[in-house]
Amino acid sequence: MRSTRMRGRAPALAAAAATLTAGSLAAAAPAAPTVQMAGAGSNERVRYGERVAFSGRVPQGLAGQTVRLEHAPRGGRWRSVSSKSTGSAGSYRFAVKARRSGDYRAVAQGSGTSSAKRVTVVAGLGGRAGRYVKQGASVRVRGGLRPGLSGRRVALQLRSRGRWKTVDRARTRRGGRFTAGFTPRKLGGFRLRMRFGGDAHNAAVSRRLRGRTYVLRPGHASWYGPGLYGNRLGCGGRLRTSTVGVANKRLPCGTKVVFRYRGRTATLPVVDRGPYVGGREWDLTAAAKRKLGFGSTGTVWTSK
Repeated sequence: MRSTRMRGRAPALAAAAATLTAGSLAAAAPAAPTVQMAGAGSNERVRYGERVAFSGRVPQGLAGQTVRLEHAPRGGRWRSVSSKSTGSAGSYRFAVKARRSGDYRAVAQGSGTSSAKRVTVVAGLGGRAGRYVKQGASVRVRGGLRPGLSGRRVALQLRSRGRWKTVDRARTRRGGRFTAGFTPRKLGGFRLRMRFGGDAHNAAVSRRLRGRTYVLRPGHASWYGPGLYGNRLGCGGRLRTSTVGVANKRLPCGTKVVFRYRGRTATLPVVDRGPYVGGREWDLTAAAKRKLGFGSTGTVWTSK
């Protein structure tokens, strides 16, 4: 008799167990997103301060429903960035300035949450260096990293033999400002850049500094021209009043040299040989003399 009762209860127990299991699985499974967001699940890469658009719809296409845009930095909590009311057919659109990397999602009051969209923000980086520095002096670079957080590491790099070589490292101060520098070992012009390797807030970025920086040394110079016009030049051609160049005994013909004299700068080619007066390295043509505002003799600063 007991066996018959047990056999009768078995189907009912199995049905109850199946119902309980199905209900447990349904409760454990994550709910599908009820708010739509264009590009959800993707990763968009933008520059610091660039505007990023987020748009989508809420269920049932209700107008006037409140939607929040939330942002969560990597490893951080969700925080509200902006809120709006839905337009016709339940549509919404946000446009925010990107400052830190992280996820964005839309939350509609009473209608659920969208899937997240990841935005990677490249840091903002800039710097300035002096164009001309005297031999033996340091080159100083001042700049800023955005967002303006303190304690972030940046590197000053020099272009050498086809590669970027780190010559100094610095940490940002309040507001993201930094100062870096180094003492060049060679004369001439070179390119510099700043490099930020990235962190949890922003992606890595490199920025070349504008123009070249020149290391100059002093040298004694004079000028020549009157009584010599029409004569042949040591590097070919004839000397004219309009000839822009310089005479030098050691540099190859055509070598371009940066000259600086009392705040004026000119890049002059070697066009002749000389001077042959003791203690002088350079002889400027009349046209080169005018470019620099040079007198009769004096000290000039040069890149060679």
